Amino acid sequence: MMKFLQNLGKSIMLPVAVLPVAAILVGIANWIIGINDDQTNVVTSFLQTAGLAILDNMALLFAVGVSIGMARKSDGTSALAGLVSWLVITSLLAPSSVMTLLSRDYTTAPLEDGTTLTDGQQIVQDHGQWVISSPDVNAAFAPGSFQNAFIGILCGIIGAACYNRFKSVQLPDALSFFSGRRSVAIVTAGVSLIVGLVLLFLWPLIYSGLVWFGEHIVDLGAVGTGLYGFFNRLLIPFGLHHALNSVFWFDVAGINDLNNFLAGDGEFGVTGQYMTGFFPVMMFGLPGAALAMYVTAKTKRKKIAYGILLSGAVSSFFVGVTEPLEFAFMFLAPPLYLIHALFMGISMAVSSLLPVRMGFGFSGGFVDLMLNWTNPLAENPWIIFVMGAFWFVVYFFVFRWVILKFRLKTPGREDDDPEDVDPDEDGAGSAGYVGTAVKFIDALGGKSNITELDNCATRLRMEVADTSVVDEPALKRAGAAGTIRPGGKSVQVIYGLNVQFVKDAMEKVMAGEVDAPDADEVPDVVPDADESSASVATLEKTTKTLVLHRPIPGYAIALSEVPDKTFSSGMMGPGAAVVPTAGEVTAPADATVVTVFPTGHAIGLRLQDGTEVLVHVGLDTVKMKGEGFEPLVAAGDTVTKGQPILRVDLEKIEAAGYSTVTPVIVMNDKSAVVELS
Repeated sequence: MMKFLQNLGKSIMLPVAVLPVAAILVGIANWIIGINDDQTNVVTSFLQTAGLAILDNMALLFAVGVSIGMARKSDGTSALAGLVSWLVITSLLAPSSVMTLLSRDYTTAPLEDGTTLTDGQQIVQDHGQWVISSPDVNAAFAPGSFQNAFIGILCGIIGAACYNRFKSVQLPDALSFFSGRRSVAIVTAGVSLIVGLVLLFLWPLIYSGLVWFGEHIVDLGAVGTGLYGFFNRLLIPFGLHHALNSVFWFDVAGINDLNNFLAGDGEFGVTGQYMTGFFPVMMFGLPGAALAMYVTAKTKRKKIAYGILLSGAVSSFFVGVTEPLEFAFMFLAPPLYLIHALFMGISMAVSSLLPVRMGFGFSGGFVDLMLNWTNPLAENPWIIFVMGAFWFVVYFFVFRWVILKFRLKTPGREDDDPEDVDPDEDGAGSAGYVGTAVKFIDALGGKSNITELDNCATRLRMEVADTSVVDEPALKRAGAAGTIRPGGKSVQVIYGLNVQFVKDAMEKVMAGEVDAPDADEVPDVVPDADESSASVATLEKTTKTLVLHRPIPGYAIALSEVPDKTFSSGMMGPGAAVVPTAGEVTAPADATVVTVFPTGHAIGLRLQDGTEVLVHVGLDTVKMKGEGFEPLVAAGDTVTKGQPILRVDLEKIEAAGYSTVTPVIVMNDKSAVVELS
């Protein structure tokens, strides 16, 4: 579940990136209107139209962006699927459609259009027929209430899921035109229809329930105000905060806080209490959170994090548009968002107790604060800056501590992706991983000879059409540590901790997605790997003994006793192994995490002296696809000797028929001798 949320958080970054610019355009327009006696002009109309074109369609952007980000190797079809899902659900649940679907005919009564019945429902004319329409239902499905970020994200997930599942489906010959990617949008429409029908009946219940909740906390004073602020933020991911806003800001329960403040018709010292507490958090608290996320970002990702977080902080401070910052961490680090909602509730409660009142027309940002500074109902607005300074400090230190303590994946701290690695790193050859990929493909008999390609922690696993054309010396010259032929059409090439990037490069070369050089143009990594032509030299080498903490409880065995030729032969490097008796893996020494394999069964570490060590839990456990493994660290993390880095369910491994023997291998020093203490 956490991995799903983190992938969702990354996907949302694509549409979120455009929101700050749109918010600033609207903010500038509002500022000009405010200082021009509330009169619009060509400039303000231009700026507002441009900004609101994005902000008003934020949910649609989420539908398309999430469908692209959540899809595996999306080619644009998933974006179309996300759009189809959005169109189906929002059209089905548009106010006019809902009124027809949920209302009952009322053709006999000679009533006028808009007549209100005793139960609060209304008689309205629709397509020539008199029908009963419920105000509660209309409010729940109003565009501002229903076409929200949650629905957009839901549509994006539906589109991506349908793409991932049906992009390669094969239909009978008679229906072959609709096979593969053409089937995705069709299936998406069907799934969206079902989801829309569920929401048709579920959404009004939830919406009216929240309105009822809001009406019943009104009389709780500061506590009620705090609860409103807490749930206002908590409901934003689902778009249901509008239900509570309608109670406190408008005339649903007789409060009408927002309209009364703007009109100056409220009660001094009271009106504005349901808006004041937003200002300190939006203007100062969230920028403090952004700074905390920036300083805790990985060094190599600080530039990327800087752009996202700075633009979000500017948008939050000046205009009060908080979505760019909130969506940046609400899915990547849900505990932080819960803390944020709690802080908002506290800010709202404290503000209602203090002699400070302020309101807004757009949101709780600097622009609205300045425009309403002289409003007759504004009370001591300078206190907002004092509160803001307090919340900036609180957000910064609390967010920073929580992020580091619980290793949360905030922007700039996500797990490393292949594209984050420099393709010209040492060990990849002069042409980078693409060069290595080209040499490997050529040595394996060309791309037509490779029928299946995968990788585990340190080796490529392939099925080839003809094993006789595989050139093992050429593979060694290209940088392979060794080659294994398990039998049949299977071939395995030992490479090292960066094998995932070689595999990805091979896939791109074979798919024609990159401009690849000819194999002859790429120099060999090991020029004399072919033993038949290698010159013989005598070298004196000092043996290095590496004493490592036993990474998993159990008894140690020699590497030669490991029942896997790849390890026992020393082909991958020297080392030792442990037969484990418990399932917690710890760091064998102070080190930096180089890689955590996606299935969690192996972790690569770089010790302080540069030695690279692989801890590989079990044999062939890559085939378990992550079942039974829970990594506790991510690539780039610094770990200390004895620190837990992985939890393993040994019983699951044994039940699946795999050995739990855990090799500990030195990857970059063939002369090392490993001792486990």
